[in-house]
Amino acid sequence: MIVVNTETVPGKEITAIHGLVQGNTIRARNLMRDLGAVLKSLVGGELRDYTALMEQSRNQAMERMTEQAEALGANAVINVRFTTATVAAGSAELYAYGTAVTAV
Repeated sequence: MIVVNTETVPGKEITAIHGLVQGNTIRARNLMRDLGAVLKSLVGGELRDYTALMEQSRNQAMERMTEQAEALGANAVINVRFTTATVAAGSAELYAYGTAVTAV
């Protein structure tokens, strides 16, 4: 599956548009991560546990989006975007979306 954040796939021609596809995941924080983040914020630096959590969330949302594209018969997703939103205190949604297409 080709996944790009551009409106075209370089070197390919889009022969069919299958429509909008999306994937999301909602993740909650963890008490141990929060404690570590509080301590880390005192000295500064990257919050590696949160970075890993966001990476896992992006991967899962993108996997769900590409599964939906495959189910529509697409072999590529163009114009891919990511967004986040707070759902409730201590949890956030990561949402991936794009346009499923056939590119040859």
